[in-house]
Amino acid sequence: MEKQKNAIGRRKEAVARVYLSKGAGAITVNGKEYKNYFTLMYLQNQVELPLKTVDSLNAYDIVVNVAGGGPKGQAEAIKMGISRVLCEVNPEFRPTLKKEGLLTRDPRSVERKKFGKRKARRSFQFSKR
Repeated sequence: MEKQKNAIGRRKEAVARVYLSKGAGAITVNGKEYKNYFTLMYLQNQVELPLKTVDSLNAYDIVVNVAGGGPKGQAEAIKMGISRVLCEVNPEFRPTLKKEGLLTRDPRSVERKKFGKRKARRSFQFSKR
């Protein structure tokens, strides 16, 4: 591996730019340690999942810039970005990550609001009398 690899992960409105280099296993998200950025345990597990899947939790340093969306969307965007960059580093990781479903982009996003409605599908309350 030369110096640094990068990839993009997306989920809902969140976009994560992931930069991977050889190191001791430090994960930095927007300038903070990822455990401080994501205080909830299940979001921390989402970020670690691709590295645990390929048994390289302490092999790489990862720097992430993430914007948009909420905490869960951001964590899942990071998960996808890390999975993609690991495939770039070592193509042998691909079947393992694919089997776990970490390379699949989740297309679900918020449905747009329609005119004449209160939300996307919710109508205004109907009064018969």
